[in-house]
Amino acid sequence: MVAYSIEQLHELFLKEDFDIQKFYDELYKEALYQQERLNAFVTITKTNPYKEIKQLFDSIPYVLKDNFNTKGILTTASSQMLKDYVPVYDAHVVEILKQNKCHLVGKSSMDELGMGYNNQTALTGIVCNPWDSSRIAGGSSGGSSALVGSGLIPFALGSDTGDSIRKPAGYCGVVGMKPTWGRISRYGLIPYASSLDHVGALTRNIKDMALVMEMLSGYDDKDMTSSTQNVPHYRNELNANMKGLKIAVLKNVFDDLKDEKIRLNFMDIIQTLKRLGVIVEEVSIPNELMEAIIPVYTIIANCEATSNHACLDGIKYGCYKDGQSIEDIMIQSRTYGFSSQIRRRFILGSLALLEDNQEKMFKKAQCVRRLIVDEINKIFLDYDIILTPNSGSIAPLIDHQSRSYDIIENHLCLSNFTGMPSLTLPCGFVENMPIAVNLTGRLFEEQTVLNIAYALEQELGYANQYCREG
Repeated sequence: MVAYSIEQLHELFLKEDFDIQKFYDELYKEALYQQERLNAFVTITKTNPYKEIKQLFDSIPYVLKDNFNTKGILTTASSQMLKDYVPVYDAHVVEILKQNKCHLVGKSSMDELGMGYNNQTALTGIVCNPWDSSRIAGGSSGGSSALVGSGLIPFALGSDTGDSIRKPAGYCGVVGMKPTWGRISRYGLIPYASSLDHVGALTRNIKDMALVMEMLSGYDDKDMTSSTQNVPHYRNELNANMKGLKIAVLKNVFDDLKDEKIRLNFMDIIQTLKRLGVIVEEVSIPNELMEAIIPVYTIIANCEATSNHACLDGIKYGCYKDGQSIEDIMIQSRTYGFSSQIRRRFILGSLALLEDNQEKMFKKAQCVRRLIVDEINKIFLDYDIILTPNSGSIAPLIDHQSRSYDIIENHLCLSNFTGMPSLTLPCGFVENMPIAVNLTGRLFEEQTVLNIAYALEQELGYANQYCREG
């Protein structure tokens, strides 16, 4: 099958002699093939497409990360605890997608409850990278990233709490974006950490990302954190003219970059931007704050996750395991329902939330987060965008990778701390695997982020890439 963009598919569907049912029959055959190759689906939802095509998104295929509630469709968040959970309502973004007559192809695999970085903790097993099935797709939105990167669908939805859209997007050679915190409603999203969670998307080009962002963004009265800010016409206002804009390169991140080929690629990106009329300068954040990113994230995220998922006790929600008392039922159910990694995270969160520990753990982490946010805000007094490498390496091999605590591998959390819009853009290849850069902008300035990414995409020529048989 050809990997079409959203606009290309719309034009194809409008042709009088086009057989849309035949197209979808072939697409579902391809979905089964990609599932065998990548193991990226939890559920494939084979339904008939809309036959009457009028609006842009009519019958456009997409995939949802399996932590978005879908009425009548299994929603597991890739956890044993929710392996049989079928919601009775749709998430807000699902309602929007239905209103726009988008066609749900399936629910994609993820790290359990979104708590992971490599998509190896999913209930359905490891997700493979479309460019090389011996490598990870990244996490926690690895299933969505892999399926967009395979060319099967033009866009997918994901969630991003630390880098869960953007890191796998870079590994899989696609565009990944999370907008400003509150720009897209999180109603109906199974949460991880409420002050860090963002809904976002993955596409194969910037025009498609602008279309999807505009469709999904806007106020929702069912989400108390939803923004009332007006949503621009992102697609119509795309502009590749960047003259006079100022970009800050985060020196702490660049200095931590050890792979020489990725380093050289990033330096080439800087020269390309300068040639386009952009002012590019290095800035730094105190290194002790950069080194605090992971401990701060770990404490805040796990505390919030512990609170959010207290209801998954086998009685109110989640799989049930019998016991001699209510407490015993909860212990047995949670021990069975959660993997050891998730249980460890809940233990840490519970420890930090104990009354005796809150001042020296949870509240201290919040204070350090505030210091980090202040430093980022200082940068944006003088610059329009912060530019960094997306990662320090290509996608690691499945059997030869472990959690890195280097600044280069964890700096994407900064835009979750600040709630700022952040986008990952493919920028080249190393060892036949895609690499990427990341652009972060001021609050609610998604248009600036999209415009710079659009200009870079045109110069670099990596729009619409995919790998069907890597």
